[in-house]
Amino acid sequence: MRRRRLPHAALAALLVLGGLSAAGAVPAAAAGSTTGSADTAAPPASAGLVTAMQRDLGLTREQAEARIADERAATALAPKVRRTAGEAYAGSWFDSAKGRLTVALTPDAPADTRRAVRAAGAEVRTAAHTARQLDAVKARVDRLSAPPGVSGWHVDPVAGTVVVDIVRADRSDNDVRRFVSRAREAGPVTVRTVSAAPRTFAAGTVGGDPYYTGNVRCSIGFSVYGGFVTAGHCGGPGAGVSGWDGSYIGTFQGSSFPDNDYAWVSVGSGWWTVPVVLGWGTVPDQLVRGSAVAPVGSSVCRSGSTSHWHCGTVLATNETVNYSQGAVHQLTKTSVCAEPGDSGGSFITGDQAQGVTSGGWGNCSSGGETWFQPVNEILGRYGLTLHTYTG
Repeated sequence: MRRRRLPHAALAALLVLGGLSAAGAVPAAAAGSTTGSADTAAPPASAGLVTAMQRDLGLTREQAEARIADERAATALAPKVRRTAGEAYAGSWFDSAKGRLTVALTPDAPADTRRAVRAAGAEVRTAAHTARQLDAVKARVDRLSAPPGVSGWHVDPVAGTVVVDIVRADRSDNDVRRFVSRAREAGPVTVRTVSAAPRTFAAGTVGGDPYYTGNVRCSIGFSVYGGFVTAGHCGGPGAGVSGWDGSYIGTFQGSSFPDNDYAWVSVGSGWWTVPVVLGWGTVPDQLVRGSAVAPVGSSVCRSGSTSHWHCGTVLATNETVNYSQGAVHQLTKTSVCAEPGDSGGSFITGDQAQGVTSGGWGNCSSGGETWFQPVNEILGRYGLTLHTYTG
């Protein structure tokens, strides 16, 4: 935030004045890393975050606190049991009912592998296809040209298939039926109907909101050293960016959309970055301590300039989403709502950055689904370092 102004309710999600964050003082020189890891000894979640999870996930306070602790443990466990499973690995997800990570293994998994996965603390399920086989099926579907009535597709580890989503009103469309037929030729595919087609969540200029490029309003994602990351559909390389107060922030240094939906913006002219996600008064501003990937089934919350702070669940990873502008790959699907102007905003689980808002369907009155571009992919693509709080 520029020194000449104090934060206010329409502040951009991360460029808040250092030391004035409701989450506590944030040193400007706090160290960070390109990727983070969950810390099972991390401080408990803020009361505001617990309240938001109670509201959006229908939990009691005790259930929300227990779920946060269980998800932190599952996030740390997931990469370890994947290595243990080896070629027999068929996917994993967080089971909120049991509060544990579930790992799918193929029928030929050795008995000692199954014992080792259970000993590590995970549930074990049997699945017909390995994760590698399902990823290969999805890759073959990715090579098809999808008509507008096809919403997207992803690997579902719980079902053990690739799920293709089609818009309910278009399920009898000849092009949609032809796509589904060709997709099924690629391997195990399940078809699901959805209410509406996905769209991006950029918006026209509205006074007092976080950042603008041209006549488009979007939301800031996460601070990186030298700038911030956001959605690619919000602006192309070289586009100038202004802040909530109309002052110049910086320039889009890199941007990709469609195929991907990510970008990064350099920061200057009196603005600087801090490792904070704005809570919009619903919760205290949230510190960012890393970017460990939350498993499918985990809770996740989103901060955006239009609908502010909302929570939901991770529904799928590595999904291809078929926007009207073209397909975007490797997105994560969530049950969190969003609205125009929320594009680019932060998705976070606990204190771990997850990604930036891409698009979805529905709104925060009637509900819907929203996708985000994983933050670690953006960091790797542009060689950026996530600004994290290490205190």
